[in-house]
Amino acid sequence: MPHTFSQHTKNKTHYRNPSISIVHLVICCLSLFTFPLPSASSLQVSVSPFTSIFTTRTVRTRLAFQNKSTPSSTSTSTSTTVIKSSIMDSIDKNLLSQLTNSANSYAAAKGLQVETKQTSSSNSSSSYQCAPISLLPNAFPAKSFHNAKSLAPHFNTLVDRISRDGDFLKDTLAGGEYSVISKDEYTKKLLELYESIYMNDGYEGDKSNFAKIADRLGIQRSDYMLNQNQNNSEDYELKQVELNTIAASFAGLAVNVAGLHRMLTQRYSKELKTLLDTNAMVVMGESYEPDTNTNIGVPTNPALDRIPLAMNVAHERYSSRFDNDSNSIDKAILFVVQEGETNTVDQRMLEFQLWTNHQIPVVRMSFTAAKDGLIMDDTTGALYTKNENGKVQYEVTVVYFRAGYAPTDYPDGYNGMEWQARELMERSRATKCPSLGYHLAGTKKVQQELARPGVLERFFTEEERKMPSDGGGGEDRMTQMRGAFAGLYSLGEDAMEEDLAAIKEAIADAEGSGRYVLKPQREGGGYNYYGDDLAKKIKDNISTSTSDNENENENGALVLGEDLAEFILMQRLFPPKQEAVLLRAGLVEGTGESISELGCFGTILQSYDASEEPIHNEYAGFLLRTKFSNVDEGGVASGFATLSSPYLC
Repeated sequence: MPHTFSQHTKNKTHYRNPSISIVHLVICCLSLFTFPLPSASSLQVSVSPFTSIFTTRTVRTRLAFQNKSTPSSTSTSTSTTVIKSSIMDSIDKNLLSQLTNSANSYAAAKGLQVETKQTSSSNSSSSYQCAPISLLPNAFPAKSFHNAKSLAPHFNTLVDRISRDGDFLKDTLAGGEYSVISKDEYTKKLLELYESIYMNDGYEGDKSNFAKIADRLGIQRSDYMLNQNQNNSEDYELKQVELNTIAASFAGLAVNVAGLHRMLTQRYSKELKTLLDTNAMVVMGESYEPDTNTNIGVPTNPALDRIPLAMNVAHERYSSRFDNDSNSIDKAILFVVQEGETNTVDQRMLEFQLWTNHQIPVVRMSFTAAKDGLIMDDTTGALYTKNENGKVQYEVTVVYFRAGYAPTDYPDGYNGMEWQARELMERSRATKCPSLGYHLAGTKKVQQELARPGVLERFFTEEERKMPSDGGGGEDRMTQMRGAFAGLYSLGEDAMEEDLAAIKEAIADAEGSGRYVLKPQREGGGYNYYGDDLAKKIKDNISTSTSDNENENENGALVLGEDLAEFILMQRLFPPKQEAVLLRAGLVEGTGESISELGCFGTILQSYDASEEPIHNEYAGFLLRTKFSNVDEGGVASGFATLSSPYLC
């Protein structure tokens, strides 16, 4: 899921140098050996000029590594991209070849790979290729990185408390005649199931009671971008793009990307110094000088240790709670996965760590397979897996969802076997990762509502609000968390004056700097609206009036149509653009200006009644994704971005 980033600086002009330089010729020769063959269709995309003069070239860019849940209209994109070869001023042909070969060899040796899509029978052997990666890390301010890390436990706590506040979730997602669920059937069904299980008092023996005694495990990822400070053109602020609460992926591959980048930047430190220093000055200012006394470089990524550890804590707690009423059946963690999944290596890394470090077996199962592969004990709520002979194999301690975040995961609809499997899992006493409450807490509408004055404070005690932040600077916790919020605006019946002002500006500014993004509740990449498309979507669903009626907002001018209720409007972020080389399927996809998004993983285990502090709550690693700056959408699995690492400066 949930592995997309989709904010970027809008570019409007082509830049071409008519002269044929030596560097240009070198690149053209190199492309014969390193670039994939072009496809038939193409669309030219422009890149604005940088501050100095660089040669350019045109290459065919394949955006073909995609997730089956992404709509075909947006997931398959083949384009001709105008890119600058300025990076070749500091990386010559031979060095680029060495770096690329090393990256591919490292990927094969360490499992930095994705599974290729099967074209024959499901019984055929799998094949793998290098995951989409940035050849080198991207500069990132150390202060901002540590700020993002320190926020992880606080957002973990926030999600848990939102998940238990049914009234807040109902008011936010279902309040008013025109609400999110009035237009978004998927969110509606999730909320209805949440209400039936967690907001139903029930009675003795009611199956919903089993879910109420289940602990909650969260493996979340808060995604951030650096955004240019309007008061200082050389200063960038950390802003949250979204909070992913279900199927937050790429923790395993991100660890190996960091290892690759650490190796390359150390082994080729002299050859890469100019490029790394130049990118550092982009994010730190032209006066930046590396401080050799601080920890500069690619940080260690603990994701493959900390995420399995959290699963182990949940597994052990379940075992200790229910050992007295269990038989001798072995226990396991259930991974719920998509059929035809290509990101299997990332998932397997977690599975193998669970066995190597904690001796916990994992069972992989799709929603479809769960029809015959799962059974729940109606007297205890215990969930069991069955083997091919129909006999009970394991008792499930933790249900870990790597599927279920989009309607396409339920092809038979909300009365079909996939949805029934989701409900069976949710109603059991097994620890869910995530529970329905955690899932709903990650919707865009909840994110937008939290940005309203006073709403965030609802979920923290007075004492907690006044606690000093962990990010330094003398701030309290609320100031630190609010400081990370981007501008978020409602398009529903609850729209206020500031929301309406942002809507008007978004329409007027669509052809200018494009300072807004229109986002639905949907996850997976490829669903956002930008620029002219954004303006058209809003214009088609608003009207103006001077009359005074109940359907009109307070200013008596702008009336929002009900079709907009499932969306939120978000401030578009303007991150620094750095030179990068991006690889896809082990081949150089292109070079040029890129932008990046940092994701920080957090893990939390909270008891079913939340009577005490969380059992486990910590930062659990990072992920950086990089894409060319002329690409709107940003999912790795949907074919728009690549995996990278922060190079702290």
